Amino acid sequence: MNQFVADNFLTFTISILVFFIGVHTNRRVEFLRKYNIPEPVTGGLIAALVALIIYSTTGTEIVYQLDTRDTLLVYFFTGIGLNAKLSDLIAGGKPLLIMLVLTLSYIVIQNVVGITGATLVGAPTAVGVLAGSTSLIGGHGTTIAWAPEVVALGVENALEIGVACATIGLILASLIGGPIAHILINRFQLKGCSDDAPIMAIPFDKEETGTIDHLNLMAVFLTLHITIIIGWFVNHAATELGLKLPLFVTCLLTGIVLSNTIPSFFPNIRWPARTKALAVVSDFSLGLFLAMSLMSMQLWTIAGLAGPLMVILLMQTVAAVLFIFFVLFPLMGRNYQAAVLSSGFGGFALGATPTAIANMTTVTKSHGAAPLAFIILPLVAAFFVDITNSFVIRFALSF
Repeated sequence: MNQFVADNFLTFTISILVFFIGVHTNRRVEFLRKYNIPEPVTGGLIAALVALIIYSTTGTEIVYQLDTRDTLLVYFFTGIGLNAKLSDLIAGGKPLLIMLVLTLSYIVIQNVVGITGATLVGAPTAVGVLAGSTSLIGGHGTTIAWAPEVVALGVENALEIGVACATIGLILASLIGGPIAHILINRFQLKGCSDDAPIMAIPFDKEETGTIDHLNLMAVFLTLHITIIIGWFVNHAATELGLKLPLFVTCLLTGIVLSNTIPSFFPNIRWPARTKALAVVSDFSLGLFLAMSLMSMQLWTIAGLAGPLMVILLMQTVAAVLFIFFVLFPLMGRNYQAAVLSSGFGGFALGATPTAIANMTTVTKSHGAAPLAFIILPLVAAFFVDITNSFVIRFALSF
């Protein structure tokens, strides 16, 4: 087998090209705009299909080095932390609590659906757990971490199955969030904030004046890097105490702490929270992270596993959509914010938190801002879920 390996610099460059392919494709295809399909998702899927065609016709496998992608993920979540104000968290207290309870409940539901689907297709129940919260809400990282334990239960190709589920789930998550919001917004005639409201992945203050220049961009990167360094030490300390968390989670929490202390202690410092410069860096990081994630999918690796797994994943998709329409949306208030969160939950329940944010960003660009949604979902998805999911997976595998 021939293999073409794109190093980090080339991967980064290709991802920018892929992103613009998505932008121009969405501009020309009304269906993609109408149903709020994120631009990096469109470009990433096109690139993944091109890689599949190249592999099928020439036998050449395209492999991307993704170190830069992981850095962009940390940038993005650190930015969310820096943007969080305690006043917003307090204001979002009730919706945050409701979203947390619903999300933690859905982790259990997702494993029940997975185990039921595995039973229907004659697969071991452990496969149902892999096709449940391990690979879907958990994503690729959780799948890789838990695969050895599933192998010990007799599922020899657990890693391949889990990665296939996570990959297919990422595609489904990227495609259902926008249509869900489209249906809810039109069905209930919902509207967002005014057209001049912030509509980026990280909101900024509308009252902010001035242009974005190299100085405030450099200030943003310096603040991000200092926060990430502190977050790394916090992550290391948590690991020493037996609490294993992704780096982006501790960086997000560090950002929240710094943004709610430093400006008070040092009022003369121009803190970059809620600035256009931070919003631009965050949008840039999120867009390229998603483009890299989707363009690097090796679709040929899941072809042989897609049969029975597609039955289970179809059940998971139906379950997620029904849960959103009949449970999450009503309990979150049947308003515009609930519709945006529904779009995000569709991206998160089957894919990953960045997919959820991308879904919500695309919806708000078309229909208006929902700033609180961008506080609620990342906090629920990035912190509470990883911890709870570990306990649920352990319990589910015991069967």
